[in-house]
Amino acid sequence: MPTRIVADVLIPGRGAPVEQGTVVSDQGEIVYAGPTAGAPPAKPDEDVHEVPAAMPGMWDCHTHLIGMPTPNIETLATLDPVTGAARAVDDAGKVLDAGITSVRDVGGPGIRLAPAVEEGRMRGPRIHAAGRVLSTTGGHGDLHSFPLDFVHELGCNGGFSILCDGVPEVLKAVRTNLRTNAKLIKICASGGVMSEVDHPIHQQFSDEELSAIVGEAARAERIVAAHCHGKPGIMAALRAGCHTIEHGSFLDEEAADLMVETGAMYVPTRFVVDELLHQVDALPRYAYEKGQMVAGAHEQAMKIAIAKGVRIATGCDIFVSGQMYGENSREVLALINAGMTDLEAIEAATANGPETLGPQAPRTGQLIEGYDADVIAFDSNPLDDRSVWGDPVRVTHVWQRGNRVK
Repeated sequence: MPTRIVADVLIPGRGAPVEQGTVVSDQGEIVYAGPTAGAPPAKPDEDVHEVPAAMPGMWDCHTHLIGMPTPNIETLATLDPVTGAARAVDDAGKVLDAGITSVRDVGGPGIRLAPAVEEGRMRGPRIHAAGRVLSTTGGHGDLHSFPLDFVHELGCNGGFSILCDGVPEVLKAVRTNLRTNAKLIKICASGGVMSEVDHPIHQQFSDEELSAIVGEAARAERIVAAHCHGKPGIMAALRAGCHTIEHGSFLDEEAADLMVETGAMYVPTRFVVDELLHQVDALPRYAYEKGQMVAGAHEQAMKIAIAKGVRIATGCDIFVSGQMYGENSREVLALINAGMTDLEAIEAATANGPETLGPQAPRTGQLIEGYDADVIAFDSNPLDDRSVWGDPVRVTHVWQRGNRVK
């Protein structure tokens, strides 16, 4: 059924807002988006909605639909995959209701949930998944307190990560993920916060390994997303040609300049940094201490990246089931607080999202003729009322490919 959305203000995702705008979609595609005065004549069977504000469906470019019950990475060792998937289905529905119509799942079983969304059997955003994360032995994707043989077996049986060392092993790991139709490759280029014994600043994977990963991914038209906190890992990932830097806690002016030069994108994930610092009782002690270590630097890194003109896309790094899913758009407010204008932050949450997939980018994120009709509506104009961000109740309508799902 054709759909017509008439909005007091239409925010196209990239470019200036339109007062009294209209979006018309048919067979899942946008056929018109612009001033209401220029819209094509209404058809008798159109589904018409009048709303205060409409914009493209948002993207969360760093999420994990994994069903993990607590903020402790070691629980992955005992997480039943069926239970985890059931939780993840509920979490995905909350994300969709919050106006997030597409996600980039950067590690976990999201790659197995994606077909269910495409078939219409599961409510959730469209999932563009990386599959298992590539990590060095002892790296951020390892479970340090468990026997190494057990961690390898866990990974082989569909776990969260693949441990790989040396060029032959990283090549095989990339190919293993491509075999499951991964839309991107996710790597750990530095240590992390939630892993026990590695250091967030230290580089993981050698330059040779990074170049091999990027080259192998590129042959299949996939980009590489690099988890990086420390500058050594950031610079190594950029030199190797990684397309996105995730977290980037110790990004400085030199790193920001290199990102602009190479065209790499930044997914800061401020959401998870703020949230972890509020969970002192739930986090392992090592994770809380490392979170405190990166928080201040991360705040400055975001400001540097924005001031330098680095291309940024929103991502939250939500990974604890039942918590935070549905509050994803708080990341928009975090970008505004770090120095973006409201329109720039909305662009980061919409038009920039597909670009984090490189050649695999779908035609979404903007209200443009020929793009998929992923559209959301608010009960207020977000350019005037920032309280809408992070509150899924304020999202009154969600359309995916022209189908109203909220």
